[in-house]
Amino acid sequence: MSHCYFVTGTSTEVGKTLIGTGLLVCANEAGLKTAAFKPLASGCVLTEHGWRNDDALALQAAVNTGQSYEEINPVALEPAIAPHIAAALAGREVTAEGLADLSRAPLARGEFVLIEGAGGWRVPINRHENFSELPKLLNIPVIMVVGMTLGCISHALLTAEAIVHDGLKLAGWVANAIEADMPYYRENVDTLIERLDAPLLGEVPHFPHPLDKTQVAKHLDFNLLI
Repeated sequence: MSHCYFVTGTSTEVGKTLIGTGLLVCANEAGLKTAAFKPLASGCVLTEHGWRNDDALALQAAVNTGQSYEEINPVALEPAIAPHIAAALAGREVTAEGLADLSRAPLARGEFVLIEGAGGWRVPINRHENFSELPKLLNIPVIMVVGMTLGCISHALLTAEAIVHDGLKLAGWVANAIEADMPYYRENVDTLIERLDAPLLGEVPHFPHPLDKTQVAKHLDFNLLI
């Protein structure tokens, strides 16, 4: 049986890829075939192999099914701006249906598959659609990454409400400490535990240097997802 999840965040730069790669390591260690899909990525750099995005490269390095870069990230856009603006500047037409079609290959590859969004739940992909349309079309549960900083409680509760309002299941959430010393961190996490109707999958601590995916995996309860 395959397990597929959409990874969203309470905002941009909250650690979606970091948590995603950690979960993929957990799945690898559990003996599952893993695949990933980051259909739309802005902030790409031109290399000898084409446009490349650091987050998509991290996901590619974490999976064990030999996915090509293009399979993981079919729409790679240069400017690090909102995806719908980047796509318009590049003359690319992006639709939720089109992204859903592109997801078929990674979904067929893995027993544990992660699809990573961009920014938060309501990030636009064109003038009329948001990224949230993709998990709705695929009808898959959502993992929410909460960047632990001032304002995170409201951001997390609003995101969770939107996910449920869209008819999807919030499978779990992760508290990612993006600050070295957040005031009243414990109280904030405890408040979210009380108010979110989904399990806490783990708390990833802040370190002076970016955590690698193996270290992240140690702080996640993968058994809650399978």
